[in-house]
Amino acid sequence: MERTAGKELALAPLQDWGEETEDGAVYSVSLRRQRSQRSSPGEGPGGSQAATLAADTFLHYRTSKVRALRAARLERLVGELVSGDPEQDPSFVPAFLATHRAFVPTARVLGFLLPPMPPPPPPGVAIRKAEGLDVSFNKNLRAVVSVLGSWLRDHPQDFRDPPAHPDLSSVRNFLGWAAPGGAEAQEAEKLLEDFLEEAEQEQEEEQLPASWAGPSRAAQSPGPDSPEGCVEEEGPELLDFSVDEVAEQLTLLDVELFSRVRPCECLGSVWSQRDRPGAAGVSPTVRATVAQFNTVTGCVLGSVLGAPGLTAPQRAQRLEKWIRIAQRCRELRNFSSLRAILSALQSNPIYRLKRSWGAVSREPLSTFRKLSQIFSDENNHLSSREILSQEEATEGPHEEDTPPGSLPSKLPPGPVPYLGTFLTDLVMLDTALPDMLEGELINFEKRRKEWEILARIQQLQKRCHSYRLSPHPPVLAALRAQRQLSEEQSYRVSRVIEPPAASCPSSPRIRRRISLTKRLSAKLSREKSSSPGESPGDLPSPTSSLSPGSPPSSPRTKDPPPGSPPASLGPQGPSTKLPLSPDLSGPRPLALTLSSPRIPLLGQESSEARVIRVSINNDHGNLYRSILLTSQDKAPSVVLRALQKHNVPQPWAHDYQLFQVLPGDRELLIPDNANVFYAMSPVAPRDFMLRRRKDGTRHTPSLSPT
Repeated sequence: MERTAGKELALAPLQDWGEETEDGAVYSVSLRRQRSQRSSPGEGPGGSQAATLAADTFLHYRTSKVRALRAARLERLVGELVSGDPEQDPSFVPAFLATHRAFVPTARVLGFLLPPMPPPPPPGVAIRKAEGLDVSFNKNLRAVVSVLGSWLRDHPQDFRDPPAHPDLSSVRNFLGWAAPGGAEAQEAEKLLEDFLEEAEQEQEEEQLPASWAGPSRAAQSPGPDSPEGCVEEEGPELLDFSVDEVAEQLTLLDVELFSRVRPCECLGSVWSQRDRPGAAGVSPTVRATVAQFNTVTGCVLGSVLGAPGLTAPQRAQRLEKWIRIAQRCRELRNFSSLRAILSALQSNPIYRLKRSWGAVSREPLSTFRKLSQIFSDENNHLSSREILSQEEATEGPHEEDTPPGSLPSKLPPGPVPYLGTFLTDLVMLDTALPDMLEGELINFEKRRKEWEILARIQQLQKRCHSYRLSPHPPVLAALRAQRQLSEEQSYRVSRVIEPPAASCPSSPRIRRRISLTKRLSAKLSREKSSSPGESPGDLPSPTSSLSPGSPPSSPRTKDPPPGSPPASLGPQGPSTKLPLSPDLSGPRPLALTLSSPRIPLLGQESSEARVIRVSINNDHGNLYRSILLTSQDKAPSVVLRALQKHNVPQPWAHDYQLFQVLPGDRELLIPDNANVFYAMSPVAPRDFMLRRRKDGTRHTPSLSPT
């Protein structure tokens, strides 16, 4: 018990104390100070003036030790689910349930968690409730039932395993024995019924005639022989509808898809597997949001570039309308479609159209610049993070105050975030922190940090339920029917509309992006710092890839001027096209406190390590993978790790060379056996590329055009 002058000293409620190791588990220890309700000495039942004065003068604090499990073996982690103290470590159970699939399957957790049960009764005989058990076993049983109830409510899809759903059947049988008729048992029964109904609906949909599925996107794709890449379509085009109609329908689609996202599919260890062979079914709900994002960018590209015979003023009208749609998405707090529209407008095929941009009116051009600053990379997208944080802090309208089918006039619900933000945060966490610590202990501190991000996704999903938007079939049909241009077609059509020129003075000037390495460094640091003295020459070229997992950039040309915006996002493929830049996941950088290699701070150069991105130049596209580079890493080891990340057979490592991508369409060849940490350019982006060797290649540093 501490007795201090409360008006003179403010004590921190929680202070780090250190670590404790116990039975193969590592705990972080903190000291918690809480104000005590104990009366001052001498204060009687009726109270006295002197006692009252003493109570006003001194505050009493009780100091207690708080332990949180930081690392342990699997058996210990599962045991902590039922034997841990929720008051000591309230985040343990939700963090474990949200992230366990990253290090252990559900069935194995249940194998540790469920106690042995008596054999099932004969048919027609009811299951008897667990009775006559000792007190400690009953207490443990209640804890297991409570954990299973939380698991079923918060992560029901963990138990989905058609057609028999064996894990859910095991839980259902256990709850029927341990807590028959309880809320948990009813939850298990209802979940099994829902799964069976979904299976029946899917079967019925598969039996529908193919003509009911709507027009085929492939049938609408322009032929390679069409210079304008256009096809004849029936019905109104998407831009024939009003700005409000288009923006609201885009928001409706984004809300539905974001609400269905399974947070566990966003984990870096899960999402990063999406491009592996045989992983087509990985993260289906996340892929659906990526596909929608790409559809929106494809609609912008198709509507601006795909119309034949438009004059520059006519094309400028289309640009202006998409800018107004983007602004309306901002008003609706739909950051997903807002980001998609801006990415398309900033893409090279559209951005380079200087005559079209020159015909855009001053007001929409100013709006475009302001909206683009929301996702500026120069300050780690701090603007978008602050905006999202403010939007979350603002309480939306109550459901009863909003008429069905209409949008609130003053304050819309939401917001709908840009999911790529969270995907990048989680991929970076997975890259920077080890899964296992010394002694074969599971690094649960890493899972806690992942859970903080997943919990934010879940909170945003709940807020999205308050949207009140009704589907407008004509707009949705026009969205599906909108002509789509491939990335190659977009650039070819753009060059037909306006042949290459030395510069594009009429294109809007937007601050150029900084490398993902600096964004990662900022997120992995508690400190606030800036990047002083950075010149435009230090920044990537407009054709550099947006992120790990992003597509190859548009065909490189010399059209875009200095200061041009990020690379293009074409409408191809739902698996890898979403730019994963960390836009909206929080106003403060993540704090990583584990004893892993030190991560450099934003604007500072680390003497030990930095994060680089490595792509591989092959037929599958330039997909970037993040690698932690230390001052001891030689080129062969970096090449080997990059090939492992890209699932390329390791024996081929000697066939590849490592290049650093430099501004101005240049590359720096990293010599064989060179120390990459010191051989790389310190002022250029941390983007690298692996390329197969050519006969006669000289293993000396060189600058070459790409």
